[in-house]
Amino acid sequence: SSSEGFGVAEKIVLLTFISAVILMAILGNLLVMVAVCRDRQLRKIKTNYFIVSLAFADLLVSVLVMPFGAIELVQDNWIYGEMFCLVRTSLDVLLTTASILHLCCISLDRYYAICCQPLVYRNKMTPLRIAVMLGGCWVIPTFISFLPIMQGWNSIGIIDLIQQRQFNKASNSTYCIFMVNKPYAITCSVVAFYIPFFLMVLAYYRIYITAREHARQIQVLQRAGTPADGRQHPPDQHSTHRMKTETKAAKTLCIIMGCFCLCWAPFFVTNIVDPFINYTVPGKLWTAFLWLGYINSGLNPFLYAFLNKSFRRAFLIILCCGDERYRRPSILGQTVPCSTTTINGSTHVLR
Repeated sequence: SSSEGFGVAEKIVLLTFISAVILMAILGNLLVMVAVCRDRQLRKIKTNYFIVSLAFADLLVSVLVMPFGAIELVQDNWIYGEMFCLVRTSLDVLLTTASILHLCCISLDRYYAICCQPLVYRNKMTPLRIAVMLGGCWVIPTFISFLPIMQGWNSIGIIDLIQQRQFNKASNSTYCIFMVNKPYAITCSVVAFYIPFFLMVLAYYRIYITAREHARQIQVLQRAGTPADGRQHPPDQHSTHRMKTETKAAKTLCIIMGCFCLCWAPFFVTNIVDPFINYTVPGKLWTAFLWLGYINSGLNPFLYAFLNKSFRRAFLIILCCGDERYRRPSILGQTVPCSTTTINGSTHVLR
């Protein structure tokens, strides 16, 4: 029992916290999906296809997985039957793995965008390749979720231990227990976390090196702006702006990577260690690590909101019902209408 010993006050605090996490995940991921669907500029960026699919996976986690886990945690009882326990567990593994694989694809997409030439990026990230990567993010998790769990492969050799923990005679309570044997623990953890984690570390390391090199180039360009005659000649503004944008993007992705490791590493380390120490990890510790991973599903939208200017503007437009103050500025860069002029036969308002 993961919640054994919780008093009334503790359950109220626990339920309040869990409800806040679920609500944050639902609203945040819905906001991301609506923002990309409504904002034409966001739809033009290839990375955002992965972000929308990621938001959809995280939204399903918050709707189909978290509520049932919260009910069992607070009630200290599973009331939905053994078959739905298997379905809920399969959905849990499927959706959380899909979320992690999406983060991996986003890191690879950013690697090609920042570390390679634009032509190489266009050749690598074709619509067909993006579709294949998105399909893989959803298909691959089925081979470590519904297929083995429904077939009972994860419980081979530990069925007696699972049955022993499914029912508590003292409290007459039934639990939805998900325990894994050593082969499944290793396979599931490697596919769902360690391989994506390794690829993300490589991608972000290369992005970091490239961003640092671009920062050095910006300094060189700025110094080159002062020739021997003492007159200032600004460097190539397009190159400088691109380098600054890429450097900021690298910092944003490193923060997202850090949050990902903080949320999921404790669970997947424990997931591999537990079968080798005779399943002695305390139930409350398992629950804490699992919900720490769930928090990642509600955290990503807020990282995009606070760290990505385009998403932040789109969010403000949605939340403020299309307030003109948050729309993209016109080319002329001013906000107060002054007069009209005719250009190529068309009348334009000067702002």
